[in-house]
Amino acid sequence: MSRLMDKSVLMIAFHFPPAAMSSGHLRTLGFARHLPTSGWKPIVLSARALAYPRSMPVADGLIPKDCQVERAFALDVSRHLAIAGKYPGFLAQPDRWASWWPAAVASGLRLIRRHHVKAIWSTYPIMTAHCVAHTLSRLTRLPWIADFRDPVSTSVEPGNPYSFASQHRWERRVLSNAARIVLTTPGALQSYVTSYPEAHTRNRLALIDNGYDEEAFVGLPEPARSVGRPLVFVHSGMLYPDGRNPVPFFEALSRLVGSGALQPEDVRVVLRASGSEPTYARDIERLGIGRFVTLEPPVSNRMALEEQASADALLLFQGPRFNRQIPAKVYEYLRIGRPILALIDNGGDTAEVLRRAGGARIVSMDDVDAIAAQLPEFIRDVRDGRIQGARAEVVAHYARSEGAATLAGMLDKITLGQRVHPE
Repeated sequence: MSRLMDKSVLMIAFHFPPAAMSSGHLRTLGFARHLPTSGWKPIVLSARALAYPRSMPVADGLIPKDCQVERAFALDVSRHLAIAGKYPGFLAQPDRWASWWPAAVASGLRLIRRHHVKAIWSTYPIMTAHCVAHTLSRLTRLPWIADFRDPVSTSVEPGNPYSFASQHRWERRVLSNAARIVLTTPGALQSYVTSYPEAHTRNRLALIDNGYDEEAFVGLPEPARSVGRPLVFVHSGMLYPDGRNPVPFFEALSRLVGSGALQPEDVRVVLRASGSEPTYARDIERLGIGRFVTLEPPVSNRMALEEQASADALLLFQGPRFNRQIPAKVYEYLRIGRPILALIDNGGDTAEVLRRAGGARIVSMDDVDAIAAQLPEFIRDVRDGRIQGARAEVVAHYARSEGAATLAGMLDKITLGQRVHPE
């Protein structure tokens, strides 16, 4: 530790172990693990496990032992207040976990007093986290950093007009009141520069990339030799029809199988924790590719990394809708160093990162013809070892220790007597 930890930061994050809803908790964990090196003690305020649609046992050592975690009461209106699967939309303002807000504020005030907290940090896409932070900042006059892992425009649920309108109102409120607003990709940053020029001119918009924790990669296996067995291609994480749709890939695979260009001994595709297994199971059966594609349930992050490290290649799905986002798994993929078949839009931020780092083949996610043309060549190149891994010097930039150091620098600046509320 570089110096005495005499400064505490309250970190408000809905996604935190044991939540198993997304990989978003890894960003908070990484900051909590590395901020002490820069003199900041993290105090995490999250929700009780009752609120999570899906949870998983917390592995020993996952949460840093010196990190205090407080969990406030919260309900999920879609599960706890629904009748016959339906609930009044106005209860989800700004989101389904708005009930977390009052309990989290009460807990936050206690933590701020007890630990002499100097600053507040909160992270989206659960907007209630920013609501809690906004309230606590107003009540205590503490400076606040608002972290947007995803832009609001691509995260809010359009099916609920109450939530949609509320989240956009809160987006404007956050941009007007937080001391710093942090985005995770250049495209997202530029969109906020355009939409909120005043925040930009007052130097309150900043970029901290997502990344990986070096410690998580210690002791991972090496891939076995592929001689005499199918190559194993792995995709790890959520897939969905609007934006990360694997069906064009399935169709290309089916076309190749039907023409005899691919045999079961060539490749096996593992889709881990896709989140829509029944839907994709029907697509796989309809297209006759069940001998090539398997759907597997969620596992711990460590087990997911071990599976990725053992794979011959890794798959990525990202359509144009998410051009201003970079999936968190991209940084894990790059650090592992396996060849990547990236079914993504060539003009997005993800494509730019992959071009800079190397080790990936980029094909449009929706172009069945292009996928069918490129897949056999990619399989041959992987088997023959003709695809080099990502460049180490580029990958090192995305270590979470680097991002935590940047965040610590922001915390230092906003606690040096600056005004809490820009207006």
